[in-house]
Amino acid sequence: MITTRNLHKYYDTLHVLKGVDLHIKRGEIVSIVGASGAGKTTLLQILGTLDLPSKEQDTTLEINGISVLNLKDKELSKFRNQHLGFIFQFHQLLPEFTALENVCIPGFIANRNKKEVENEAKKLLYYLGLGERIFHKPSELSGGEQQRVAVARALINKPAVIFADEPSGNLDTNTAQNLHQLFFKLRDEFGQTFVIVTHNEELANMADRKLTMVNGNIVNF
Repeated sequence: MITTRNLHKYYDTLHVLKGVDLHIKRGEIVSIVGASGAGKTTLLQILGTLDLPSKEQDTTLEINGISVLNLKDKELSKFRNQHLGFIFQFHQLLPEFTALENVCIPGFIANRNKKEVENEAKKLLYYLGLGERIFHKPSELSGGEQQRVAVARALINKPAVIFADEPSGNLDTNTAQNLHQLFFKLRDEFGQTFVIVTHNEELANMADRKLTMVNGNIVNF
């Protein structure tokens, strides 16, 4: 599902990623852990095509059989919208939109049929236990409910991979545990691959594989 070779990232003279080689299988849940500054979020952003690696000889980044480094900007944006989903620590829901409208946005960006997208969004929200909250705005939802809306938004285009950056970082213990269990339920139900950066040891240890980053590289596979 995801293959990288010789991934480097420089920010001026700061060498953040130092030749990362990685292979993640389809349907696998992988956690990435490490101290602050180890390069976890930078790696996740590059895997999610939100950033590009620095140019180095023999650098490879393949996702779902596509060599994404060969895509032009518009092609890359389309690929990201259709094949990848994202869950962030701070939800990043649009405050003026309802839960339903927030979930629909990636489908509308993909120019899918409006009615079809709305119907799928409603099904996802019901599936995630938010059937009574469809027309509520983020300010009217709890932190856990907002995060489930973000999960539904990540799923709306049936992505092959979902990237999550500290997804339970702002949740209480019980809500975080429910979210962690939800990821495995979704994987079993829909077959998505999950790549999760987390400081939460419980979530990290639940994953099929836990990768540890130290000083810009993965030290265990």
